[in-house]
Amino acid sequence: MTFTSPSRVEDLLNFRLNRLLASSGAMVTRLCEGRYGITRREWRMICILAAQGPLSPSELAEHAHLERARVSRHVTDLVSKNLIERLAVDTDKRRARLQLNQRGRDVFDELFPLSVAFNNQVLAALTPAQVAELDTMLALLMEAADAISRSHPIPDKADRRHGGSRRQARPTPPPLPAWW
Repeated sequence: MTFTSPSRVEDLLNFRLNRLLASSGAMVTRLCEGRYGITRREWRMICILAAQGPLSPSELAEHAHLERARVSRHVTDLVSKNLIERLAVDTDKRRARLQLNQRGRDVFDELFPLSVAFNNQVLAALTPAQVAELDTMLALLMEAADAISRSHPIPDKADRRHGGSRRQARPTPPPLPAWW
């Protein structure tokens, strides 16, 4: 197996990273859902708002690497769970900024150290030099993936909920030669 010529889906980098995330993130996900009643995506948004301060919904979507419609649903849920609040923009009452309220800050302050502890338990399998090298490699891979995404725009997403597909019609193959 090599990353550059995988022979099975399990050999693909994204597959392995996703498996690592599923395995290492399971404890945090269980804490999020069981103790705090939030999803891991909601937890990600709480973390972003804790780090960035007030953001517009569009800015939050950009930081979270999620579609605005998906962020909007999560924002509605986080507001109803009394973890974030919408702040009206003085110059335009239709626009809002989002920020953690005190309860959201308390959840972050309790859950983030637990997330760090789980993170450090996984990283304990590596030496400090390997951790530093992994950090460098991940930064390079993220930069490369971002560059590829920017240079290969994907057409509008499919509406799979209603049976849509983004597949483009395959060109009709040329007719077989007469001698065939």
